[in-house]
Amino acid sequence: MTFSFATATRVVFGPGSARKVAKLAAGHGRRAFVVTGSAAARVQFLPDDLAREGLKVESFRAVGEPSIERVEAGVAQLRAASSEVVIAIGGGSAIDTGKAIAALASNEGAALSYLEVIGEGRALTAPPLPFLALPTTAGTGAEVTKNAVLASATHRVKVSLRSDAMLPQAAVVDPELTVSVPPDITAATGMDTLTQLLEPFVSHQANPLTDAFCRAGLRGVSWALRRVYADGNDLEAREAMALASLLGGLALANAKLGAVHGFAGPIGGRSGAPHGAICAALVPPTTAANVAALHTLDPHHPALERYNEAAQLLTGSPVAVAADGVTWLADLARDLGIPPLSAHGIRPDNLPELAKQSARSSSMRGNPVELSHDTLVGILEAAL
Repeated sequence: MTFSFATATRVVFGPGSARKVAKLAAGHGRRAFVVTGSAAARVQFLPDDLAREGLKVESFRAVGEPSIERVEAGVAQLRAASSEVVIAIGGGSAIDTGKAIAALASNEGAALSYLEVIGEGRALTAPPLPFLALPTTAGTGAEVTKNAVLASATHRVKVSLRSDAMLPQAAVVDPELTVSVPPDITAATGMDTLTQLLEPFVSHQANPLTDAFCRAGLRGVSWALRRVYADGNDLEAREAMALASLLGGLALANAKLGAVHGFAGPIGGRSGAPHGAICAALVPPTTAANVAALHTLDPHHPALERYNEAAQLLTGSPVAVAADGVTWLADLARDLGIPPLSAHGIRPDNLPELAKQSARSSSMRGNPVELSHDTLVGILEAAL
């Protein structure tokens, strides 16, 4: 057995931990570039804390899903301000935007030249600027991942800017920042968290460390997601989901994802729908298709036992099997009111092309079984 594991230089978790960020940032420079999401007013405490710590603050707002154009605008603004450290506070979009800005600010050339699939895939030649991440949703785990997913309007797809050097200097996870997240976003990001625990668990690159994270995270999601959807002020459930999201980020950064995320890039690029909402609609039918394909093609595949174990963790039943897990996922999506892909503008005539694009995704290579074009189309039809 051989494997490697990498993560943020420092992880700080717990209620109130966001107020430690200013002192952490001061250790990396005196001019901070703060990337916020749509609820900038809600996190105004951070620029205030930085100013009290003696840092000069330049603010930048990440609007919508991360895009090449928005990241390049941020790079230009950062360079003009001579900022030395990047801090992103918000959902996965804000964190990915900040991560990409920190990486490209110290590297010459257009963003496209460093992107996978649609670009040259060039390696970063200079280290990114110091980067600190504070998530305000329990979803992507982007605070401990080494890539940023960016949309290209020209190519109508989302792809990654990726480098081991992009791991943050500090990931600060404060569950109290997630309390004001509305139920629909709580549901979508929570389903993304679940996906990012399940896919690495059945990946062919799983290892003992990522397995431990996935088991603990799935166990937390099993009871916390419905509770936090019903009551956003349930701090115990918020804390469990924030921890599950962090654990999912640690797992996916060190094992592979799978077909759900293989679909997410092309669908997000075409529709502009939030990443979590796409994953939420896809995880039940994709899991069902994976389990069926494994039974047909390789009934002794070790991933089937992993799906059985995941079902036991999610349902709480020691005798649950993969099919029970599929039912549990479908019931959860229904209970959380997850909209179908058609709600995001995806039409039946889009499906064959989306299936072709998805098959080329880097995430699809982590799926435990290769899915045929017809199966991929069938998954999309089921999610429509």
